[in-house]
Formats: sequence, C-alpha cells, structure tokens
Amino acid sequence: MRRIILLAAALAPFALSGCGLTPLYSGGGAGPVAQSLRSVEVAPIEGRAGWLIRTALQDRLGGVHPGAIRYRLVVRLDDSIVGFGIRPDDSETRERRTLRARYQLVEVEQGTVVLDATAGSDVGIDVVSSDYVNVAAEQTALERLSKVVADQIVTRLALYARRGGGTP
Repeated sequence: MRRIILLAAALAPFALSGCGLTPLYSGGGAGPVAQSLRSVEVAPIEGRAGWLIRTALQDRLGGVHPGAIRYRLVVRLDDSIVGFGIRPDDSETRERRTLRARYQLVEVEQGTVVLDATAGSDVGIDVVSSDYVNVAAEQTALERLSKVVADQIVTRLALYARRGGGTP
C-alpha cells in the first residue's frame, strides 16, 4: 500500500501538467505569488475581531519587510450576534454569530484601489444556562470566524496576484 501512495505522489505533477493546472503557490516561499503576498501591509483594524483578523492575515501573508511594501490592505468588519430559537420562558436557545469583512487592496504609490471585495462566514452557537459558557462560546466562535475570513481574504489576494502577472 505504501508503494502505491509513493508512486501516486511521484506521478501527481505529471498527471496535472497535461490538463493545464498549476499549483497556486508553485515555487513555495520563493514563488511569485508568495513574494507578492509579502509586499502587502495590513492596516490596523478596530476592535477585538479586528485584532484577530489582522493577526491571522499577517501570519498568512508571510511577514512584510518595511522597504518592500507595495500594497496596503484596508479591512472594515461587521460582527453581529443574532438570537433565535425561543424556549417557553422566552429565552434564546441558539445564536448565530456572523463576521463579514469588506476589504480593499490599495497600491501605496498611486493610492488607487486595485481590489475591492468582501469575505464572510457565520457559525451557530448553542445557548445554555451558564453565562460564562455562553461568553466563552461566543469568543471561540469569533476566533474561528477570524481564521476563516482571513483565509478567504488571502486566497482572493493570491488569486489576484496570480492573474495580475505576479503582483496583487
């Protein structure tokens, strides 16, 4: 079984080359898309959700060098919690936490917006009788949503970099 897996892994690049597909991050950290992502500075974002998103974005973009900044990523967030599912005593049984981001990629030299898009996700939260548990569940949901939204943004930036000739 191990031989089959090793053979499949060795032949995978050749199988994909015939259909025209190429990896988005070909070349690894030295590839054109990864290099482009390192030229993006993330502007500060307000609030706890903003701090979580900004930190996740900086981790995924791969550390920008101050002299290599070509683009600035500006993100505005909308974070909401809506209750639904009512018990006989009129208390909620479920909540939905939604995190939406509108982001713009701004070329620093020209000051022009080269990409304007949105990303977002939501998650359901069970409401229990303990306020501590509810607050902890809401915070955990925000942490997960921040990672999902950051992944969506970085994926979109990488696709834009790939289509735009190697730079976002």
